[in-house]
Amino acid sequence: MPKKAKYRTGVEVDLDGDLMAIIEGLYQEVVVRKELRHTYQDVKEEIEHIVSQMDQKEARRYLVESVFLNMVTYENQMLDALLKKLSGEIPGEE
Repeated sequence: MPKKAKYRTGVEVDLDGDLMAIIEGLYQEVVVRKELRHTYQDVKEEIEHIVSQMDQKEARRYLVESVFLNMVTYENQMLDALLKKLSGEIPGEE
């Protein structure tokens, strides 16, 4: 049975390596609960609260997963920009 962490609202999330579960929980517990009136600080504090409940091994696993996800997102944005440039979709760029 995986270890659990709690958001500040009391809602639990499994610490089973599923980064998207944490992100979805952050969205529900910060963004939705604050009716889209959240701040950078609100999200940062909630992330820090969740991470504070992890041991070093869990925190490292989630860090690696997060960097990987960000790298894939960055790569996709770069490829999208290149494809748009090649297809002439970007005005003024030749």
